Amino acid sequence: MKKRIAILISFSIFGFTSCSDEDRADGYGNFEATEITISSEAQGKIKHFNIQEGDEIEAGIQVALIDTTQLHLEKQQLLASKKTVASKSQGVFSQIEVLNQKLKLVEREERRMKNLFAEKAATQRQVDQAEGEVNVIREEINNVKTKNSPIVNEVQSIEAQIAKIDDLIEKSMVENPLKGTVLAQYAEAGEVTSFGRPLYKIADMEILTLRVYISETQLSDIQVGQDVQVKIDSKKEDMKSYPGRITWISSSAEFTPKTIQTKEERANLVYAVDVKVANDGSLKIGMPAEMWLSASE
Repeated sequence: MKKRIAILISFSIFGFTSCSDEDRADGYGNFEATEITISSEAQGKIKHFNIQEGDEIEAGIQVALIDTTQLHLEKQQLLASKKTVASKSQGVFSQIEVLNQKLKLVEREERRMKNLFAEKAATQRQVDQAEGEVNVIREEINNVKTKNSPIVNEVQSIEAQIAKIDDLIEKSMVENPLKGTVLAQYAEAGEVTSFGRPLYKIADMEILTLRVYISETQLSDIQVGQDVQVKIDSKKEDMKSYPGRITWISSSAEFTPKTIQTKEERANLVYAVDVKVANDGSLKIGMPAEMWLSASE
């Protein structure tokens, strides 16, 4: 009788162990998302900042405005300087215009003389004289332009400064770069910000990445593009399942992260795997989850 009881206990233990192995997931990990920190590209007082943590905002929406009063005043000053400098060259431009009109006349005379010479109705001396007049006027135009070059350079310098101011004004209007959820807000309207200061953090929460780790023996069972099951803890049921797809498999081994496995398993080398999962609103960054290669498991 005692022998029979021992056999029954042995079968029970074996059955429990087999069931435990079958119920074990193929990978464990945490959800991640590509987080982007939006920083200020201008400095000044924040006039408007109409976002809060948890807001879902579209790409291209203006979320903040940094005071541009000083930039506009500086631009007006540069425009006035440009007008003053440009007025100095009006007389030079008038001279060039007169010389250009004169050049057209002597070039026409040059062509007429060359045609007459071809018909033997003009001498070589007359042709040379016409060509000389053309060269003289062209030289005069070049001389006038040379005198005007410092003014032109000054105007171009002012235009470059104006372009720089326009760029700063544009960067003072902060636009959201991608559709997503605001994870953190680092500034408030009315504060004075500086170049490079973080304003808020945003991430696309519609598709999350589950980073799991598998052993070398499991590599032959997975491939990029493969559909898998992702499971998380749930109050209503033991586990809540989501469809997932493997998008990346690490080509090199690494040590298992401490937050994933037991102390003994942390010494093992594993391979990282990324699984993309569509978020129904329940999944959060950092949430633990399991990867199952088949639903039957």
